Amino acid sequence: MAVKVQVIFYSMYGHIYKMAEAVAAGAREVEGAEVSLYQVPELVPDEILEKTGAKAAKEAFAHVPTARPEQLADADAIIFGTPTRFGNMCAQMRNFLDQTGNLWAKGALVGKVGSVFTSTATQHGGQETTITSFHLTLLHHGMIIVGVPYSEQRLLTMDEITGSSPYGAATITGGDGSRQPSENELAIARFQGRHVAEIARKLVR
Repeated sequence: MAVKVQVIFYSMYGHIYKMAEAVAAGAREVEGAEVSLYQVPELVPDEILEKTGAKAAKEAFAHVPTARPEQLADADAIIFGTPTRFGNMCAQMRNFLDQTGNLWAKGALVGKVGSVFTSTATQHGGQETTITSFHLTLLHHGMIIVGVPYSEQRLLTMDEITGSSPYGAATITGGDGSRQPSENELAIARFQGRHVAEIARKLVR
């Protein structure tokens, strides 16, 4: 039986997009998984994006279609990716989720699997608070939250600086955004996608 997985993200400089691609790749490893990748709409004016260099960076994933709130009802599992903004999800993701009131009123997301991954500029820049505060919205929708269990041994590495926690995959970008997701972080993201899809498949059955 097919299981529909949506990976929905916001990315400004490409870090979360790369993590989203890894999450989607992991989900596709599960037999019967139909995986779709979407990005939420941008709120920052083009002239500001251009001044900060984000407009050029966003061209790398301009081909990814824009998500619509109503489409969430079609998924069996939804994996959200957002950069951190002061320990919380970014405004673009918050704005997107604030448009899901009709889905909430219908209970359209009740029983669906929900999961979150993120990025921060520093090691302790809000990876855990961003993901756990994001969970509040998913719980209000009645979703079943899935993280990254410690059976994923890469969470335990002490050999390198790395993002991610039992709450979800994460990458560290560096203060200037020059650090790209490491292989360890991408591997955890792939695990998260696969793990979520596997659990969703069991529930669909």
